Order: sequence, then C-alpha cells, then structure tokens
Amino acid sequence: MDKLQEKLKNEFEIVFDDDELLRKAFTHSSFTNEERLPKIANNERLEFLGDVALSLVVSDYLYRTYPEKLEGELSKMRSSIVRTESLANFSRVCGFGEFLRLGHGEEKTGGRNRETTLENLFEAFLGALFLDQGMEAVKKFIYQVVIPHVKANDYVKVVDYKTELQEILQTNGDTLIEYRIIEESGPAHERAFIAAVYNNGEELGRGVGKSKKVAEQNAAEDAIKGQIHVS
Repeated sequence: MDKLQEKLKNEFEIVFDDDELLRKAFTHSSFTNEERLPKIANNERLEFLGDVALSLVVSDYLYRTYPEKLEGELSKMRSSIVRTESLANFSRVCGFGEFLRLGHGEEKTGGRNRETTLENLFEAFLGALFLDQGMEAVKKFIYQVVIPHVKANDYVKVVDYKTELQEILQTNGDTLIEYRIIEESGPAHERAFIAAVYNNGEELGRGVGKSKKVAEQNAAEDAIKGQIHVS
C-alpha cells in the first residue's frame, strides 16, 4: 500500500490515517475468498457507502449548476455520470486498477480491467475516504476527478432507458414498474443475468447483461423498442 499512499499524496493530496481501511477498499471479494478471509474484509461494504456519497455530491453539483433544468433532466444527467462505464473510466484515470488485490482466478480472467470491478473499486475508495476523512474530503476528490469531465461534457453518455421507460409509462399517472432477475448463469467471474421488466404485472421486455444493472437497462430498452403504447 506504500506506493498507493504515495500516489494519493502526490496526485490528490490525500493521506489516509487508517492504512487498513485503504487496504480494504482495494481488496476484491475473489482475494478474500482465496485467502479464506472474512467476507467483510473485502470492499463491498465500502462500495455501498461510496455509492451514496458520490450520488449526493454529484446531485448537489447538478442542482446548483443547472437551476433551469427540471428533476427528470437532472436525473438523466446524474445517471450517465455515475453509471458503470463512467465510474470505470474514472478509476482508470486515477490508476486505481493496478493496486487492486485480486484472487488468482479473477486475475487470469481479466478481472483487473472488468468494468464492474473498476466501478466498484472507485466507489469503495470513496467510501473509505469518507470514513477516514469525512464528506468534505470526498467532495474535494470528486471535484478533482469527476466534475472536470462533467464541465467538459465528456463523461460517458448512455441513454438511461429505465428513466425513459418510467416517464413513458407514468404519462397518465403513477403505475407499478418492477424489474426482476429471472435467470443467472456462468461462473462467478463471468456472470450473465437476464432481467425482465413488468408494468402492473405484465411483462414488457427482457434484457441480458454482465451485471444486474446492465440487464435491467437492456430490459427497459427492449420494452421501449417494442413500441410501448400508453392508453
């Protein structure tokens, strides 16, 4: 972790007080599984925390920067900024992947460059930074790494089909929209998910993806391209 600490200090002026917290942020579940360590020794809990912190900072920035935009527009912008492809790219920009502790099996199958793994790593780092130094440190880091891309309008823009489908279906008022994972297949390092989207119990579309989030987005896209009609 010494080289990582040095990198964080030189590039971002960040010095962790708790080395073990930083180590946990860069520990993938495959590593803890192979080393027979407790499940809580990996970065998944930190990822959960970082996801919330990131969403809050980005939402606050968008709200203050675009006073003319409505809630739906802001939601679409935020979804593009914090989606898997964007966060994986931010993780690459920071050079985080080389410091990730992976299991041998995950390493051999290209886990170090996997989009979802890099996304989770970026969020886990934010979670660790929050616990170690507080929300202001997280905000400062996000403004160094993420916000410049937002200002330059060059973050990964992908249509948020789930939001688009929701807007279509709710044209005439509230309606029940559900996403269900109906099938999982493949080994742990290369899972495939099939998701279905339902409106008031009626299936509208299905989608396949390497993560549940991607599968749900593809299911929403399938529903929209199936020429959904709202009566």
